[in-house]
Amino acid sequence: MNTTTGKPVHLAVYDTLADWETGHATAQLARTGHEIRTVGPSTTPVRSIGGLRVQPDLALEDLRPEGSALLILPGADLWDTTDDLAPFARTARTFLDAGVPVAAICGATAGLAREGLLDDRDHTSAISFYLAATGYAGGGRYVEADAVTDGPLITAGPTEPVAFAREILRLLGVYQGEVLDAWYRLFHDSDPAAYGVLEKAGAL
Repeated sequence: MNTTTGKPVHLAVYDTLADWETGHATAQLARTGHEIRTVGPSTTPVRSIGGLRVQPDLALEDLRPEGSALLILPGADLWDTTDDLAPFARTARTFLDAGVPVAAICGATAGLAREGLLDDRDHTSAISFYLAATGYAGGGRYVEADAVTDGPLITAGPTEPVAFAREILRLLGVYQGEVLDAWYRLFHDSDPAAYGVLEKAGAL
């Protein structure tokens, strides 16, 4: 469970999901006492882009924002090739309307753009013209950054899984300040000095 709210973090899983994009976030959350529950289009197993078979814990229709600390939406080929994942973007709207955080990376940002959720929020993605191709109205709020947090929404591009995790850890209050910075420097920059900071803080 989330040690602060007593609620689990939900990780969306669907066919072609990009395995590498959420691993840092979910691993660190789990290691710090947060329950991770997977949510799929149904409870039928899905297969990631790396060939991993994942059995969802629950179906999307059974997910409610009041029972969740955070919804994580990874990228997937399906975000750009079909409308199959549009229900996940609609669920993200429900979460944000309820004030419950959503974290989207890679193709999931395009899904949120199509849903109109990036029109009035600062955000980032793989590159600005990738989102522009969705026809969304939020181009003026695009930020060239590794990851962006605007209120309860986190966005990142596919090459920034560590920065994506950093923003999630910050938003949920897992790490802050010097410890959060050290965690990022260790996993993003392989900075050996960061290890000592984390060890001293008991964050390893």
